[in-house]
Amino acid sequence: MLKLLDRYILKKFLGTFVFTMLVITVIAVVIDTSEKADDFVRSGLTARQLITAYYIGFIPFIMSMIYPLMVFIAVIYFTSKLAGRSEIIAILAGGVRFNRMLRPYLIGAVFLAVIFWLASQYWVPKANEIRTDFQTVYVDRNSSYNGDPYRNNNYYLRVDPNTFVGFKYYDTANKVATNFFLQRLKGNKVVYNLRAETVRWDAVKKDWKLTSIVERNINGIKETLDRKDTMHINLNVQPQELRRDDYLKDKLTTPELKHFIKMEEVRGSEGLNTFKVELFHRDATPFSVIIMALIGAIIASRKIRGGSGVHLAVGIVLAAIFVVMDKFAVTFSTKGSMPPLLAAWLPNIIFSGVAGILYVKTPK
Repeated sequence: MLKLLDRYILKKFLGTFVFTMLVITVIAVVIDTSEKADDFVRSGLTARQLITAYYIGFIPFIMSMIYPLMVFIAVIYFTSKLAGRSEIIAILAGGVRFNRMLRPYLIGAVFLAVIFWLASQYWVPKANEIRTDFQTVYVDRNSSYNGDPYRNNNYYLRVDPNTFVGFKYYDTANKVATNFFLQRLKGNKVVYNLRAETVRWDAVKKDWKLTSIVERNINGIKETLDRKDTMHINLNVQPQELRRDDYLKDKLTTPELKHFIKMEEVRGSEGLNTFKVELFHRDATPFSVIIMALIGAIIASRKIRGGSGVHLAVGIVLAAIFVVMDKFAVTFSTKGSMPPLLAAWLPNIIFSGVAGILYVKTPK
């Protein structure tokens, strides 16, 4: 049962967090609006349409980005105020152990972490789908960084561990592409090669129809060639999977992301660490809320010269170190050989040690 002390600290904790989150979110919306003003004008959408087509997705996205940091800043801010008014000293002098004083912090942090975890699994990905759809149509299309407009016209896929396919100019509306090829390997040698002028999705047979086909079966130095007008083939690939999407990992809910990774592993696809890190991050980041809240409480509970300003400065430095460490770990996983699970949890592991050290050294 919550005591008076618990309710008092929890009220300060949650109130400060909500206020801080709202203020920073409003600032982020204002900055984003100023940056995308030209894109909004070119879109021709009304203010109401912009809210439903973009900001209803952007606001949850930006809140998810700053959530752990805002918990950290909120804890440091209100706790340093308590310490500055000697309330922490009074609490400890009244016989309350330091461990006991941290209990409401832990309760509040777990409560906020659970909300964040649920949002990360389902709500934020759905919001990202709204945001990124708008971004793709109205912002990225006008970006000078897009480069060659035809860069996405070539598709190369691995449909199973031994079979590779490719084609050009895939039409997502008509589900048809040209210049199709398929190669099947045995070891490091090509044993089968197929080329076709066009490939089209057959909605009735649920497979792909090829036209103007040339087949080659290769057995050492022997090769047989066969020509066909049409044929049907099962590529283990659905049309919706061919939509190239730079934001795919952000848009998939956790069950969808797990299914996507599983299917790509069955096909023998490479470069899945980006998706795996995202999957593990959705569990690791909510846990970081608890760690950062406890670190904030331990740091700010000491009354020092400079008060809240010094505490906030220390907090911002620690938060910056955490973010940089997280980005480095992700890079080492996606571009190097670090396991995705370790990359997602490494900052939490290190900062759990930091929290333990600070706890031991804090006067109680």
